[in-house]
Amino acid sequence: MAEGGVRHYKEWTPRPIRRGRYEYEDESKETSTILNLLGYGSVIRQKRIDLYKEKDRLLRYLLFKCLNADMVVITAGSKAEGLTCIFESDKDVINVIPYNACLEDGVDDSTIPGHINVFKMDTQGCNSGYCRPLLLRQGRLGNHPAIIHSLCDDGYGNIILSSTCFNEYVRTTIMQLFSNPTAHYSPMAGPSLPWSVGNLRNDAVQAICCNCPVILQKWASRTRYWPPQRIVEKVITLGAFVTPIGCKGSEFNHMEWRVCFNTAETELVNNLNITQVNIYIMLKMIVKDVLKPRKKEITSYILKNIVLWLAENNPQTLFHSGSLLHFLHVGLDMLRTAISFIQLPYYMLPERNLMAERELDVEQQRVFVSSITDMLEEGPKMLLRLNKIRQAIICHPEPLLWFSKMRTELEMVRLEQTNRLGQCLITYLGIHQTNTIKQRFIEFIESDITLQACEQRVNEIMFEVRLRLLLEGSSVTFSNQLEDMILS
Repeated sequence: MAEGGVRHYKEWTPRPIRRGRYEYEDESKETSTILNLLGYGSVIRQKRIDLYKEKDRLLRYLLFKCLNADMVVITAGSKAEGLTCIFESDKDVINVIPYNACLEDGVDDSTIPGHINVFKMDTQGCNSGYCRPLLLRQGRLGNHPAIIHSLCDDGYGNIILSSTCFNEYVRTTIMQLFSNPTAHYSPMAGPSLPWSVGNLRNDAVQAICCNCPVILQKWASRTRYWPPQRIVEKVITLGAFVTPIGCKGSEFNHMEWRVCFNTAETELVNNLNITQVNIYIMLKMIVKDVLKPRKKEITSYILKNIVLWLAENNPQTLFHSGSLLHFLHVGLDMLRTAISFIQLPYYMLPERNLMAERELDVEQQRVFVSSITDMLEEGPKMLLRLNKIRQAIICHPEPLLWFSKMRTELEMVRLEQTNRLGQCLITYLGIHQTNTIKQRFIEFIESDITLQACEQRVNEIMFEVRLRLLLEGSSVTFSNQLEDMILS
């Protein structure tokens, strides 16, 4: 292996495990049941996935209708995967810049319509997974302000798209256009612009569509147990994106863009079986409750890649409710190895080392490795370190079942209500001019029967929750904080 390189995925990943009976099988089954009650079951996950897809569709229509913006908005990350409640984590959103495309070297640009800006992925001198977009031709519709602002000369007569200029323009423009006293904008984290309104946290990333058939075919041609061929073929059709962030330490950092496969990864996670999903969820709990990284040294993205490698390299029949804790241990061991060697191949592009840009010092490595080792030696007792699991174990089954039912229904009603509000706005804009006063729209939505029913059901659920808290001697708050706590 070359100095500083990444081991080949076949060298790095564990060999398939073949067992008839797993240690801690009964505890694994009980843990699977608890995770289902906590809102991570297949049914509620699929419902979340469907609702966020509908939300994206409505938002795209509204952007076009109100702002004449032909932008594709895609929910990504844990929300698109149905893994988190409304306020449980950030909502990752990809804003795809329209009429721009970045092509892998060798792709015929004549296949791209003439009204689209075409960039070439220049990877010379870049770390794996990064490129410099060189402008091949300008299209008449590709003049997005952020694109125009970020085009510059590379000193060799080439027009290149600067990621630094792009991010500066986007942040400045968004804060000017969408200034809101209730919205809080944080400093950019990589390519994303974090912002929040109350407990609703968002990470917005701007992206350009990327056509990279060689990279995807290389991924597709790997020997694997998973995913099945039909999913492999679908992943290829989803393509990729380039996002405005360079590799840390690179000479061309300000010019580089990262190749990402967000929609492909969402499709892959949504095709994991329930045990593999539970492994992912529990790894995230361990990082949050036990390892507690200070500066995102270990992210959910790292854990997602570990689970994807685990799924690809083991027969799917081995993943069942009784093997949950066994494979959780395997996943933890993989994480420990990644931390120890500062090395984890990116699932979609193994030549890229996901740990290379982690700011891990020797002391952090030692602490993380020691903590993981302790957990591996504890067996099922390590579950008591995880707040949600511990509370569920301590809690009597009946209250847990009741709370799960209330929380699930409350979340679904709120998501349905949000989508219905979007549908009402679309209907309203079809009837009235866009400059109609705000009060008319408020009156319009207040008369909607579906929205009224949603709000009534929310009030009924919250009344039941407050009443039960009161009867059990708990303090009761009548503010919105209680609802936010339930949905967090």
